[in-house]
Amino acid sequence: MNHKEVAQRIADAVQADNIVAAAHCATRLRLVIKDVDLIDQDALDNDPDLKGTFNTDGQYQIIVGPGDVNKVYDEFVNITGAKQASTDDLKAIAAESGHQNPLMSLVKVLSDIFVPLIPAMVAGGLLMALNNILTQPKLFGPQALVEMYPQIQGMAEMINLMASAPFAFLPILIGFTATRRFGGNEILGAAAGMMLVMPQLINGYDVANVMASGKMPMWDVFGLHVAQAGYQGQVLPVIGVAFILATLEKFFHKHLKGAIDFTFTPMLSLILTGFITFIVVGPVLRIVSNGFTDGLTWLVATTGFVGYAIFGFFYSPIVITGLHQSFPAIETQLLSDIAKTGGDFIFPIASVANMAQAGSAFAVYFLSKGNEKMRALSSSAGTSALLGITEPAMFGVNLKYRFPFFIALGAAGVGGLIMGLFHVLSLSLGPAGVIGFVAIPVDKWTAFFISIGVAFVIALVVTYAYGLKKMPAAAGATKSHVDAKPAKFVAPKEHADGPSVDAPVAGKVIDLSTVNDPVFSSGMMGNGVAIEPTDGAIIAPADAEITVAYATKHAYGLTTTDGIELLIHIGIDTVNLEGKGFESFVEQGQKIKKGEKLGTFDASIIADAGYPTTTMVLVTNSANFEEVANDVAYGQNVSTDEKLLTAVPKATEA
Repeated sequence: MNHKEVAQRIADAVQADNIVAAAHCATRLRLVIKDVDLIDQDALDNDPDLKGTFNTDGQYQIIVGPGDVNKVYDEFVNITGAKQASTDDLKAIAAESGHQNPLMSLVKVLSDIFVPLIPAMVAGGLLMALNNILTQPKLFGPQALVEMYPQIQGMAEMINLMASAPFAFLPILIGFTATRRFGGNEILGAAAGMMLVMPQLINGYDVANVMASGKMPMWDVFGLHVAQAGYQGQVLPVIGVAFILATLEKFFHKHLKGAIDFTFTPMLSLILTGFITFIVVGPVLRIVSNGFTDGLTWLVATTGFVGYAIFGFFYSPIVITGLHQSFPAIETQLLSDIAKTGGDFIFPIASVANMAQAGSAFAVYFLSKGNEKMRALSSSAGTSALLGITEPAMFGVNLKYRFPFFIALGAAGVGGLIMGLFHVLSLSLGPAGVIGFVAIPVDKWTAFFISIGVAFVIALVVTYAYGLKKMPAAAGATKSHVDAKPAKFVAPKEHADGPSVDAPVAGKVIDLSTVNDPVFSSGMMGNGVAIEPTDGAIIAPADAEITVAYATKHAYGLTTTDGIELLIHIGIDTVNLEGKGFESFVEQGQKIKKGEKLGTFDASIIADAGYPTTTMVLVTNSANFEEVANDVAYGQNVSTDEKLLTAVPKATEA
């Protein structure tokens, strides 16, 4: 790569006088732009040395790649004279420039709070679905299974207990993650959540009825009557409590010192939070939370199938913006008050939208004859979308050619309309895809399958028909920004031998496509996996040379002696920490042996700052290999002395 030429092409595309400020991280240029519409997007899309672009939260990001981005950045600044900033400063500049969307900031907060809770909520949702199968009549006969086979009654009751637990005690879980997000002690946050669901209080689900009957017990606090109301199933009140608790805790940490701080800060923070919550914040936010949910429910109930259709059309664009991360809060509220709401309308609409994106991705597969890389990507991404994970299909396939994405929106609108005509609601959370029927009442299964089937077929057929004219030009003239095959687990015995790397950090291996950063999840930077670390040590995964050692110490670029170019990226957006919580023991150009320690990180510091510690392990030159195979199945734990990835060489021609 000629870094000066690449920088010049970028400068020409974005225009020097259109730049407010510039920064870079381990993989991409980050720019604050005056007017994004003035950018020559086609030039950047077709640049052979760039891997893609996207615009988020006031920053226009151009993916260059590790080892090159810093050199391109230096040349870019020399050419344009752009104001240089740290990545953290760039966020402030974006906000001051009016480019940072306050709504997106709120969504980011909600995402940080709810994403860690998704496993518990999905587990509870699927258990609810299983309980529905056991207790719904007319599924396997005229009566429910528990009535036909009384011997399974106890098992069904236990399953119902397990399913209800994450939702009944949701304030405890939210108290934990929200307090951590706001910079407080998460254990204190959990304790604050516990006080909101104490059995002495009126159960949150019964508060409205008890208040209406005039029998709500009260505390007399210096003549002030405070309702003894619980907050089971509530979301916003608990988030408010967590914010107050974290703010008070940081205040006392700042003003109390030594043993006094250690002894009294937790108690003072908790007692003040408790009084503020039960007297003011809790009741007010309960009204706001219930009003928001009631408003959405009223809107969908009033507009009926039209509302379903509109929501279905816009669901995928909402996913691109990240706004969908706030939906669990609404869905939880809908499911918590299911007797009133009837169920969750967001889940079936999400299923329709995901199936439409899957249909378009599979159409691209059929259109990509002769392009084996795109066929591999589109088939894998389409399958992922069928199961409810659409980021690979949207970012890696449909948005690349544009028309498949927009056709999928129309298909989702039609599917949503049908879903609305039958008034399909879910009884629990679950995978928003083809297997989402487990969360749907049995008498609505047919309507659910018709709706998602129509969305899938329309997207597939229309995309294919339209693509017969558009795809050849798109496939031939436009460079694919995703050269690597999508991440997938391939058992070691199923792939050929080849150079391999061990895990650089111990932890649980997860699918790269589930990572909450489109640059990584879409495969733009290459194939690989992500690891949820259980240890803070980064270990050399092979004999290699350090090609990139960032000053922020959050990422490493290596080239192994076998020719694998590897990127180890610790956390998401952790470049903003500017090295805080990280320590590095290597420098660029240094030769290292497998097993040597590259650096360490403090997971608690990263988490307290509100960033995930998910560590990406990517083969950035994946295109040089037949495939990059995962040697550890998703969900399994791996240690640093275990083989993680094998780069399968391309077959040599005879």
